[in-house]
Amino acid sequence: MKFAVLVFPGSNCDLDAYHLVQDVLNHEAHYVRYDQMTLGRCDAVILPGGFSYGDYLRSGAIARFSPIMEAVQEFAEQGGLVFGICNGFQVLTEAGMLPGALYRNQNLQFRCRQVFLRIENDDTPYTGSAARGDVLKIPVAHGDGCYYAPPDVLDKLDENRQIIFRYSNAKGEITEEANPNGSLDNIAGVCNKRGNVAGMMPHPERAGEAVLGSEDGLVIFKSICHYMEQF
Repeated sequence: MKFAVLVFPGSNCDLDAYHLVQDVLNHEAHYVRYDQMTLGRCDAVILPGGFSYGDYLRSGAIARFSPIMEAVQEFAEQGGLVFGICNGFQVLTEAGMLPGALYRNQNLQFRCRQVFLRIENDDTPYTGSAARGDVLKIPVAHGDGCYYAPPDVLDKLDENRQIIFRYSNAKGEITEEANPNGSLDNIAGVCNKRGNVAGMMPHPERAGEAVLGSEDGLVIFKSICHYMEQF
């Protein structure tokens, strides 16, 4: 498989994503700059975390106008897998490729710690190697991670099974204490209705080796690879 890893001014997790794909999973990865017009040959696109354009205006609000985003949208419309992590998730919501928005953390503090996620839907390209109800240990590092969507949109997300991750405790219980940022319904990650575009605030690329404290992030990337191997 070949992954395209986008690089915006201010990206700082592009190297983490590249390392996990290339060195841990032994798949091919290449960087694609924000000012390019094409993605090149790839099977999946990763929008990494960081502070694109310094998070000026709103997180992800400027990056969504980068020239490369037109190619990303076309790729997604053709069924390609597009995965946004943290700031990448913010970019995808700003671009209208995912529902909802990411606001300032409820406590107005930057959160950087390990959290637990419960898998809510195991029938997506990003969770197919797991089972519904499985709990993953993955770190967060964000200041604007509070997921919001209007009540009618939340209802649609539930109805269409577009909520793929929720913050939980280690036992998989959805509690207020397990929520690091005040996200509605403890939502940590969602996908579009088609299922090929997904975003999450936690950083699975930072949970791919035991030395980092968890290898649970591999479940997500292995799910992507397994999904693509079927075609």
